[in-house]
Formats: sequence, C-alpha cells, structure tokens
Amino acid sequence: MEIIGAVYFFIIGLVFGSFFNVVGMRVPQQESIVAPRSHCTACGRTLSALDLVPVFSYLFLKGKCRTCGAAVSPLYPVIELITGLLYALAWVSFGWSWEFPVAILLISLLVIITVSDITAMLIPDVILLFFVIPFLLLRFTVVPLDPWWDVLAGAALGFFLLLLIAIVSKGGMGGGDIKLFAVLGVVFGWKEVLLVFFLSVFLGAMIGVAGMLLGKVKRGVPMAFGPFIAAAAILTLFFGSDIIDWYTGFY
Repeated sequence: MEIIGAVYFFIIGLVFGSFFNVVGMRVPQQESIVAPRSHCTACGRTLSALDLVPVFSYLFLKGKCRTCGAAVSPLYPVIELITGLLYALAWVSFGWSWEFPVAILLISLLVIITVSDITAMLIPDVILLFFVIPFLLLRFTVVPLDPWWDVLAGAALGFFLLLLIAIVSKGGMGGGDIKLFAVLGVVFGWKEVLLVFFLSVFLGAMIGVAGMLLGKVKRGVPMAFGPFIAAAAILTLFFGSDIIDWYTGFY
C-alpha cells in the first residue's frame, strides 16, 4: 500500500510540478496563470498534450520545441521531477496524518518560490499570502505546534531575524526572503525555523564559494537565495528533529 501511495503521489507531483513552473514564471510578471495556454516562447506555437507530459515530453523531444527546434529550459523537467519525488517522500514520511497536507503545501510553496526566484529574482507577496492562510488554519486547529504560541514565536523570529540581517547587510536580503521566513516560522516554530536559517546560510555559502571557484558566480553579483531557503526547509521538514537531536546530543 505504501509503494502504491508513493507512486500515486509521485505522478500527482509530476503534474503539479508542471503547473508550478507556470505559476513561478508568470506570477512575478503579473501574468495570468490560466491564459494564454502554454506555448513555445520562441515561435509562439500553442503546446499540445504531447508537448506537456511532465518530464517525458522533454526527454522525447530532446529538450527542443517540436516546431522551431528552440531549446527548452531544463528547469521544467527538473522542477517536475523534484516535485514528484518530494510528494512521494511526504507520503512515505507522514502517511494519512494531518502533517501530510502541511508537507504537501510546504513543498508546493517552496517549489513555486524556487522557480520565481531563479527566473525573476523575486518571491511574490501574493504567493506567500496564498499559502500562509491554510498554514495558519492548520496550525491553529487540527495540527498545532506545541506549545500553541510557537507558531507566533516562529513567525516573529523568522521575520525579524531576516529583517535584521537585511538592515545590517544594507540590502543583502530581499523583502521576499524576509516574508518567506515568517511563513516558515508558522510551519516550523522558532527552533526549527532557526535550523532552516542556519542550513540555508550554510548551503548558500558552500554553493557560492564553489561557484566562484568555478567562475560561475561573480563577487558582488546578486544570487537568488530562495532556492537555498527551499532546500534548507525541505531538509528541516524531513530530518529537522533528527538534526536537532543529533546537535543537542553533544551537550
């Protein structure tokens, strides 16, 4: 049953991942996510169902438009595949518990803001507002944190910690990152939102240094921080308690 559920949610994740690509790319540009239909950005041809099968269409068409041969960004299948895998992992980790919808909502939010930050260097307020409402409803009703006020403490800590860094660094953190951490505080509470912060800084520093050594990242050029926050939040979602237990075991 667990395997069947994992396969089912993997497929659901592939489909939603395709939709999240659209949301993450269009919302920052203030475009409708409904119209126009998906199309080739080079020749303008409206894509058919055969062009839109998650992951497989990209592989079958060898990453090119079927009409004009223009290259299609590999971001599309990567996001679809990651969403599918994370949905399946959420099912395996949480099953039919109330933490499962929290995990699915969080994964969805993180995938969308990753796409938007990579493509537009922006985390739109409307996306954060759309997700924070169900998070608050869930945390204050069927799946509360313990103690209940940890939701408020986490949101406040996440917001003001990033705000302080933005002030000290004179703009080193964007407003979207600050508000995203407030939303993550609602989901995780104050202890785990701190873990998200430290992991995101660690991942960002590691990738940044590696990028500079390889010549892919230039000093002083802004780099999207949203994907590192997303990766840190995913690690915290699935392994946060284990990481905290491991760390506190040294004391």
